Amino acid sequence: MSEDTDLVVAFLKACWERRVMATTAESCTGGLIATMLTDVPGASAVVDRGFVTYSNAAKVEMLGVAIETLEQFGAVSQQTALEMAAGALANSKAGIALATTGVAGPEGGTDEKPVGLVWFGIAVEGRKPLAIKRVFENSGRDFIRREAARTALQYGVEALRGA
Repeated sequence: MSEDTDLVVAFLKACWERRVMATTAESCTGGLIATMLTDVPGASAVVDRGFVTYSNAAKVEMLGVAIETLEQFGAVSQQTALEMAAGALANSKAGIALATTGVAGPEGGTDEKPVGLVWFGIAVEGRKPLAIKRVFENSGRDFIRREAARTALQYGVEALRGA
């Protein structure tokens, strides 16, 4: 758990140093990133809010993801991850948004979108949103969700440090 704590603290510290609040838009991680952040005392100084948008309707209603995007590309896509991150930023007081959408399993995978596929969206105020694709080893739902949360935080640290 200390590895997770170190990563969470690094993200929170990077937010503090940049003087930005953070928000999350989570589908496959179901609020795990927000939980990891708020498990750290003092996180309220930089954590604004978290959106758990598990359904397509929630992605549309809470984040402004276009219905056309979901119909054309699906919930697990680069386009949806980008719109989720941008929508979280636009619907919060945050300066950075971390978004996750993927297939955590055990069911739901296809040849094009296998179990373990996660799209990450990272939006930083004043920059164009970024989407990154990762396919995690199918070592179970909990493993995929935990690795996705860790990876999102790592991408967040890199984005805030300008990497």
